[in-house]
Amino acid sequence: MKPLFMVLLCTISINSFAQKESSPYIKFGKITVDELVKKKYPIDTSANAVVLSDIGSSTVDGNNSGWFSLINTRHTVIHILKKTGYDEANIQIPLYVDGSREEKVSGLKGITYNLENNKIVETKLDKSNQFTEVKDKNHKVIKFTMPQVREGSIIEFQYEVTSEFISVLDPWYFQSLSVPTLWSEFDFTVPEFFSYNFFNQGYQQLAYSDRVNNQRNFVVGGAGTERVSFTAGVTTYHWVIKNSPQLKEENFTLSLRNHISRMEFQLASQKEPLTPRSYRSTWPEITSGLLESENFGEKLNANNGWMAADVKPLFQGSDNNVEKAKKIYEYVRDNFKFNDQYGVYTSQSLKNVFKTKQGSAAEINLLLTAMLRYADLDANPVLLSTTSHGYAFEYSPMINSMNYVVVQFSDKGVSYYLDATQPRLGFNRLPLYCYNGHARLVNKTADPLYFVADTVMETKTTFIHFSNLNNGKWEGAISQKPGYYESYHIRNKIAENGKEEFFKEIQKNYGTSATIANQEIDALKDLNDPLTVTYGLKMNIGDEDLLYINPTFGEGYKKNPFASMERSYPVEMPYKQEEIIIVTIEVPNGYKLDELPKPIIVHLDESGKSFFEYRISEASGIVSLINRIHLDRAFFNPDEYDQLRSFFELVVKKQAEQIVFKKIK
Repeated sequence: MKPLFMVLLCTISINSFAQKESSPYIKFGKITVDELVKKKYPIDTSANAVVLSDIGSSTVDGNNSGWFSLINTRHTVIHILKKTGYDEANIQIPLYVDGSREEKVSGLKGITYNLENNKIVETKLDKSNQFTEVKDKNHKVIKFTMPQVREGSIIEFQYEVTSEFISVLDPWYFQSLSVPTLWSEFDFTVPEFFSYNFFNQGYQQLAYSDRVNNQRNFVVGGAGTERVSFTAGVTTYHWVIKNSPQLKEENFTLSLRNHISRMEFQLASQKEPLTPRSYRSTWPEITSGLLESENFGEKLNANNGWMAADVKPLFQGSDNNVEKAKKIYEYVRDNFKFNDQYGVYTSQSLKNVFKTKQGSAAEINLLLTAMLRYADLDANPVLLSTTSHGYAFEYSPMINSMNYVVVQFSDKGVSYYLDATQPRLGFNRLPLYCYNGHARLVNKTADPLYFVADTVMETKTTFIHFSNLNNGKWEGAISQKPGYYESYHIRNKIAENGKEEFFKEIQKNYGTSATIANQEIDALKDLNDPLTVTYGLKMNIGDEDLLYINPTFGEGYKKNPFASMERSYPVEMPYKQEEIIIVTIEVPNGYKLDELPKPIIVHLDESGKSFFEYRISEASGIVSLINRIHLDRAFFNPDEYDQLRSFFELVVKKQAEQIVFKKIK
């Protein structure tokens, strides 16, 4: 199942709807006493702060360099309500740099408003509160902190950024990840000789949207270049979203960036009086460029004769191509260290990566590709966007929408996908953060691929058996086979902390009334398959008249994973899943069965493919339980949230029910 997008592609027109309104904070400096005395807002009475108004604009205009610039403005008003909202007074302005060209900030001003003796006291932002931080060769940030901020302060600031990089505008975020936003507004003014694509994402509805056509004079050049003046039509697009709640992170969210309400822009084309040109790229154009790039494809296409001494011995004696690929993959996985750097391009030669035994994801996986090719195997890089990076736009090709490289190895019509950055990850397995939708094979045709959570099924099976002992104790045997990715997680924990610590955690879950023994883990070193955890358990059941036993023995859900009453964006589980608990219990000596939970089968949806099954019965002194949860998909739309939440509420409640044994007198 492909990820759901709320995307609007607009190059010519956009509909107008609703009646036009204005922010009450259009003019700078119009803060009142009534606003400062306010303590809370209906949108979220517990909010630490509230964005009262956030107004931005971008305008394409001529510049002195003989081309065009973007003039970007922003005017923001925020009410700080609690000390925990002080972070809203720390402002960052990101700027892009490319050699001698860089975005420039001007007109920065800010005021903090406080109420003292029922009078407004203004404290202006001073230059001493501002500083510049260089992130890397292409990015820097202007940072400032608003002065004299305390509970009840209203802060207001505005600035202008001039940019020569007109191809891609910074996105406009109508919604915040930290506080509610009452009013967010953005204008984009573009001349008729430029065409842009607009991408509207998120789940907040536009309150207002329109476009206005006009005429404008453009002056291009001067200060050393030929000066040209002409008049052309311009269109101003206008968008408003009101009363956006804070976008809070919930369980089963791949990336909030996928769902925050925002508008993104990309230059599509130019026409007369400029030289007609299309800026739209195709995926084949992008991948062809990568194959020619010295920081990507050149390294794959090189002779790489230096591999002979080290690579040939890895696969000598292998019976088939898959066996060859496995040996090369395992060598890279087990001998190279990932430096936690994502990205598409390399910054060092593959020979140097091989020598130092460390590199970025692109460097390690391109090295793996080159080594597979050296062994005459069919291998190609794959571009994808990780879950933390957000969805990649399939129909608007952009290299910066991708941030990770893995490998496709093909043999006899079967494709295998490899990532050698992660220790203990099996052959033909990808980290879960790679399952984020659209991807592209790096070949001349840029074949589309889809890595989605609905293609991954995790099955976890637990067997529990309890029988009587003569000394008044119960003895249990537990055998658990987790799914592959849970097994991978367990292997990593054991590699870090040891098996003893792993079983200590299991002991803690049972408390002091039970003791585990005979702990074993099978297939710990077999990284291509799930492992099996087994242990014995002795329980002192006491001598009470009534004995209460939870038949899942703590293996079920203890609380609903969907705690929020409402959710405005999808549920994105990392995989489809099936959890099975099979239990047999001997009725304790000296007791008889008094009460048994009722069996139940509940379907999550009308298809019946996702369900909860709880079958329990007693025969000949043996209580038997089959507890099964099967989810046949990983992605659920917001309008399905209530049903999903109710389903798990029932699961939690049912799995908390207990068997009652009564003492025989």
